[in-house]
Amino acid sequence: QVQLVESGGGLVQAGGSLRLSCAASGRTISMYDMGWFRQAPGKEREWVAAITWSGTNTYYADSVKGRFTISRENAKNTVALQMNSLLPEDTAVYYCARRGSGNYYWEGAAYDYWGQGTQVTVSS
Repeated sequence: QVQLVESGGGLVQAGGSLRLSCAASGRTISMYDMGWFRQAPGKEREWVAAITWSGTNTYYADSVKGRFTISRENAKNTVALQMNSLLPEDTAVYYCARRGSGNYYWEGAAYDYWGQGTQVTVSS
């Protein structure tokens, strides 16, 4: 079993920045690709970013490309999401997840463990 706990969410003005962190416990995540998703009220869950197990490759949704950066520290069993130039439409609950299957990065079905989420609210 893997437990994922997100932190770092909060309220920020448009144009501001936040850094989300995802801490894993129970088992190491160092050999797994990891991803971030988000879900706004009344909307479907949306894939945001993914990173390969080694950190060599990163992938982003078009809506966040150039503004968000995903990273990881395998020695600390953590994954982070640096969010800059935030927009009101970035408001959502953000989740980190472990990719446990060969499905595409942007597919929720590819991920087998999920955190409880952290709220990010961007005011205009």
